[in-house]
Amino acid sequence: MRKTVWVLLAWLSFAAGPAVAGDFAERDIIGFSPDGGLFAFEEHGVQDGSGFPYSNIYVIDTATDTWTAGSPFRAVLQDENATLAQAREATRAVAAGVLTTISEPGLVAATNRSTEVVDNPYRMVARPRHFVPPTAERIEFRISRKWLPVPESCQEYGDVRGFELIRIDAAPGGQTTVMHSDTAILSSRNCPLDYRLADIVTYYPPAGDPVVAVVILMETIGFEGPNGRFLAVTGRF
Repeated sequence: MRKTVWVLLAWLSFAAGPAVAGDFAERDIIGFSPDGGLFAFEEHGVQDGSGFPYSNIYVIDTATDTWTAGSPFRAVLQDENATLAQAREATRAVAAGVLTTISEPGLVAATNRSTEVVDNPYRMVARPRHFVPPTAERIEFRISRKWLPVPESCQEYGDVRGFELIRIDAAPGGQTTVMHSDTAILSSRNCPLDYRLADIVTYYPPAGDPVVAVVILMETIGFEGPNGRFLAVTGRF
């Protein structure tokens, strides 16, 4: 309890004092393999505290919704004079082999930036592709936070959260589908505090069902405030 109270007071002091900012990464959608079996995106930024530029490229098997092909590919240039462009170039070089298979950009059907003010950051609705004239077809996703046992590495920060992502099918007779539901807090998430929907990315391969990647902004414990990192949930629809 004492640790939880200390963390709460620390965050209140941030709110009451001068504005502080952690390290919120930017993301770039790289795209899909021609058959829709792989999805790739990059997150990049400059670490708070150290000032080191970094880049991470994630390649996801859309059938199993797991990292694949040796990803994530990471580069952190431990030099304050290094540039973000250099970090991104380094990661692209490491991931060059698998990136040759990612040739289809897909469609970013909906997007929210970390600075955007939205009524509900936990719900996103979009048309899955361009129609002229527009039709009634929609895809909708909702995210909810889950209280889960706190890993030992996060004990000093109090409560951390997992999440559940569901797809809403509003068509007559449609069903709600759970695309992902955490059962534990993964160590790779670095003590997550919150999750928000960032992007819906769709792709219609020449054969087979269309693919969707839902990119999620995750707030985690940082050095000068919460950090922002990204993850993605993929599947066919």
